[in-house]
Amino acid sequence: MAKEYKLSAERLKELQDELTYLKTVREKEVADQIKEARSFGDLSENSEYDEAKNEQGKLYSRIAEVEEILANCVVIEEDENDHNAVRLGSRITVLDLEFDEQETYEVVGSQEADPMNGRISEDSPFGRALLGKEVGEEVLVEAPAGNLHYKVLDIQKA
Repeated sequence: MAKEYKLSAERLKELQDELTYLKTVREKEVADQIKEARSFGDLSENSEYDEAKNEQGKLYSRIAEVEEILANCVVIEEDENDHNAVRLGSRITVLDLEFDEQETYEVVGSQEADPMNGRISEDSPFGRALLGKEVGEEVLVEAPAGNLHYKVLDIQKA
């Protein structure tokens, strides 16, 4: 069974646009690079040709990856009335009970995760610990560096 990718509608659109770009504009650019490199003569010692072929391999690999994601994605449905519990697509504010610091995160699918910018995956230990929690609840996150304690302060639709 194929892996299921959870995406927001916004991320789905980004991937569709990227695929269109890769299959039209970028594929033509790489084909032109290969054509130009071939014109330099002997392919056995032609570094430009080797580089262009490597770029073509990367391009086709990315196209296959994006097609796989799009073929097996599930769009996160946003429920207008459900702001009581943390779920995929929630923007949450938590209080780090150890350091007494407030932090805001958005819970997203694994393809959209960007922890450095506050977008945590639902598959991460922190994301899994938060799912289903409500405002006021304390959360224990079991991390490799030790247990972390948070309190959910606010939940909003992202």
